[in-house]
Amino acid sequence: MKVSNIYIGGWFQRTMLQLSEIYDFLREGKSLLPLDAKKLASLRKELGIGRIDYGVQGEEFISFVTAFGIRVKIFEDGLIVLNNSTASEDTLFSDIDRVTDYYENKLSPALNYLFSLGAPVPKELANIETVYPYFIVFDNASSDEIADMLARTEKQKYFEFSNPKYDVLRGDKYYFINNKKQSLDNIERYIEEQIFIREFKGQLHRYLNLHRIIWEKIDSVKENANVKGSDIVKFTTKLEGYAKTINLIEGRIKQMSTYIPTREKIAKSDKELSEFLEISGYRYETLRDTLDYIRSLWDMTKSYVNSAQKLFAGLKADITSKSVNSLTIVTSMSAGASIIGLLTKSAPEFSIFGVLYFFILALIGWGSTKILSTISKSRKYEISDIEYDKDIK
Repeated sequence: MKVSNIYIGGWFQRTMLQLSEIYDFLREGKSLLPLDAKKLASLRKELGIGRIDYGVQGEEFISFVTAFGIRVKIFEDGLIVLNNSTASEDTLFSDIDRVTDYYENKLSPALNYLFSLGAPVPKELANIETVYPYFIVFDNASSDEIADMLARTEKQKYFEFSNPKYDVLRGDKYYFINNKKQSLDNIERYIEEQIFIREFKGQLHRYLNLHRIIWEKIDSVKENANVKGSDIVKFTTKLEGYAKTINLIEGRIKQMSTYIPTREKIAKSDKELSEFLEISGYRYETLRDTLDYIRSLWDMTKSYVNSAQKLFAGLKADITSKSVNSLTIVTSMSAGASIIGLLTKSAPEFSIFGVLYFFILALIGWGSTKILSTISKSRKYEISDIEYDKDIK
């Protein structure tokens, strides 16, 4: 069985502006941004870049071949596809590891540093382990040979598609494509579209899970019927952190809606993808529907954290008001005692008793303030909020 190529890839929102920045970096190892020039040069050297091409395939893209025999293609919308010719079935998995290592430990660190300025990626999305779809292209393999490869990797078949030009057998992490009489360029177009759809869906799924996690964190802040005054600031800080994360993710979700129409239009204008679109063209519509659903969930999450912030802001204001009232009482008591002392003496007179009297008044004032402050902090404030039955999301 002849294995011709292996492919992996990923997608994260980019534009033609970032593509131009990537192009400048790949050519010269430089950036117009205030980044460390030595680090940029070092990261570029690690990539082992050979020839660089800039082209158009519906969208603008950059492609380059590395000294490691790996070909990289980066599109203006952020899609990245890497492929590597493999010598034989025996070296297949070592070749997969080699391409994966290049992606994770050379290309990704370089691009991450290049775009390290500006709006951050929410920490909840950072360091997420990505399971790449691996696309293995065979030349005229038999059905038994591909079935044997599936048994060695996935154990379970999720999807199968056949036409006169190529067959597709998909597991979870692996796509096996048997090229019968299709050009490799057209096979690549199919793979690129599959990577985009899968990565787009994968991001939406992560946002769904993050919605669940953050909602529960907000719930954990509000779950107690009463909260101590000393905990108000701590809970308020937590809610501010959740609100920041929600705003960052909301921005990322809004960006995603701009990419589906372009990808769909380009794919549907490609005659070589017509067989693929006959069975999976609906997936663009499904992605739009799923994106709208996720967007509505995050709108609800944003409203929920805003309501929680208002609730705790009200409690904080109540505590401040009570503290001011308590201090006013203590101050009035001290002033009253001083006035009485003045009225009961015909003239001011310095004495040891007067000094002690002064310090006793100060001590009483300080002690009263501490006692009232402790009472305020330990006092429990009731959280009044509407409780809802949770729906399944």
